[in-house]
Amino acid sequence: MIHTEEENEHYVAALEALHDRGHLTPEEELLSETLTAQIEHFENKHYKLEPAGPIDIIRELMDANGLKQSGMIDVFGTKSVASGVLSANRDLSKATFRSLPSVFMSRRTYFSRPRSADRRSVTAR
Repeated sequence: MIHTEEENEHYVAALEALHDRGHLTPEEELLSETLTAQIEHFENKHYKLEPAGPIDIIRELMDANGLKQSGMIDVFGTKSVASGVLSANRDLSKATFRSLPSVFMSRRTYFSRPRSADRRSVTAR
C-alpha cells in the first residue's frame, strides 16, 4: 500500500521508468499492473476531482496547447462569441461543439456531458 505523497511519487517514477524501457517481460507486466493498481488506489483516495464541464475542458485544452482566446476565433467565428462562450455568458453552439475534437485532436466524449454547475450548455444554433 502507498501511504504518503512521497511514496506515490516514487512508485509513479518507477512505473514510468519501467514503461520507458519498452517491451516488458511477463513479470514486469505483473509489476506494472500492481504498481498501477496501487497508484490508482492512492490517487483516487487522495485526489478527488470533480467532473469538468465543457467550458472548463475547453479552457484546460487551450492552456495545454498554448492557445489564447484570440487563437480560438476561427473556432467560434468572432471575437465576441469566443469571449461570450469562454466566460460562460453565451451558450456553446452545436456546430462549435462538433468542431472541438478536431481542433484539440481529442475524443468527443470529453465534451458530451455538460454540468449544471456550468450554467451553460450546448444549444442548437
